[in-house]
Amino acid sequence: MAISQQLDQIVKAYDIRGTYPDQIDAEVARALGTAFARFVADGPHAAERVVVARDMRPSGPELVAAFTEGVLGQGLDVVDIGLASTDMIYFAAGSLDSPGAVFTASHNPAQYNGIKLCLAGAAPVGEDSGLAEIKAMAADPPGPVGSPGTRTEVDLMDEFVDHVRSFIDTSALSPLKVVADTANGMGGLVVPRVFDGLPVDLEVMYPELDGTFPNHPADPIQVENLADLRARVLETGADIGLAFDGDADRVFLVDERGEPVSGSLTTALIAMGVLVKDPGASIIHNLICSKVVPEVIRENGGEPIRSRVGHSFIKAVMAETGAAFGGEHSAHYYFRDNWRADSGLIASLVVLEQLSQAGTTLSELLAPLARYVASGEINTTVADPHAVIDRVAAAYTDHGQDRLDGLTVDAGDWWFNLRPSNTEPLLRLNLEAPTAAECDARVAEVRALLTDS
Repeated sequence: MAISQQLDQIVKAYDIRGTYPDQIDAEVARALGTAFARFVADGPHAAERVVVARDMRPSGPELVAAFTEGVLGQGLDVVDIGLASTDMIYFAAGSLDSPGAVFTASHNPAQYNGIKLCLAGAAPVGEDSGLAEIKAMAADPPGPVGSPGTRTEVDLMDEFVDHVRSFIDTSALSPLKVVADTANGMGGLVVPRVFDGLPVDLEVMYPELDGTFPNHPADPIQVENLADLRARVLETGADIGLAFDGDADRVFLVDERGEPVSGSLTTALIAMGVLVKDPGASIIHNLICSKVVPEVIRENGGEPIRSRVGHSFIKAVMAETGAAFGGEHSAHYYFRDNWRADSGLIASLVVLEQLSQAGTTLSELLAPLARYVASGEINTTVADPHAVIDRVAAAYTDHGQDRLDGLTVDAGDWWFNLRPSNTEPLLRLNLEAPTAAECDARVAEVRALLTDS
């Protein structure tokens, strides 16, 4: 397969991801390293080095080595921080003021690998912020330039741990019983280090770094992958369960009853904690978050700001507004003082601080926030997503609408967002209503319009 065909398959809207070795291999990684080095060297900040890292997937060492060759060939140096969670590469890019690349396929199965790229200061690289140019250059990469750069290895773990802990008052933590399911992903490396010495009783499930994921997929947004954690929380009488995805940049909560907590409620809870320390701050939430999120932000003296779905949009709005925190329903949590990057570990500590200060159970702490019933994301294949969106919009002209990201219709006590997939002929429906019965009825009503001829 020609390298241009491989790039067409693996370069997505926000990152690079595909199956190894048919879609992403050493040749592609080398070309991408060359292109990324050229892109950052010729950019406005004229980078002189690139930080690289990888997760625990078996293909990682080969791909990192090839990518490194590409970078060095363009005369840039490489700082290799080794095995790392994705939020560690953001920390490195921020603290070292250098662009970064981590080889990871996040929550995808074992046969996948990929790359998440960022600029100096952890600024995002997406389709509209450099990834398209990098892809084009990688299809026909330039040759070596002058003297090659040099590669060094650096251990940033201690500095990273200190940074994560700086977001809370660690002395305020109660001796909570915490079970963390790291699913053989990078959480197995970083979670014990962050919690070491804190007044918390931590149990880690599946801590062994194993990119074949022998226990269950590292994809906690799928509720079936929370089964082991939910059972263990109940067995041990734990106060909270933490489920990390493969590269440990996302975290999902399980309460003391073994019940999963939505990303929206977690966003609202973290926002409360952030606003205690930064009164009046702006807080970003994406437009598929529950209505409870802006309500809670306002109730706690903050200013809610809606954003499109996706990390590049959230980070851009945070940069424009100076927002202290941003949350997505998909369990990405962004912090201004983390170079506006997301971190499941920081989010976890903020939640534990909130839980400690409340002196109650997680379910009781969240009960006032459980005001609505959500449909979850429902995908429907359609021939022409934009034509269908227009048809649905025409059916709800009596209600408030906007097109910030797809179509959002706000009917007051219920609302929905319908947006097209970036990569497939799909429409994604998220709907929320006051009761389960009304939620089901409204979902059926909207879905009927999706297939109406």
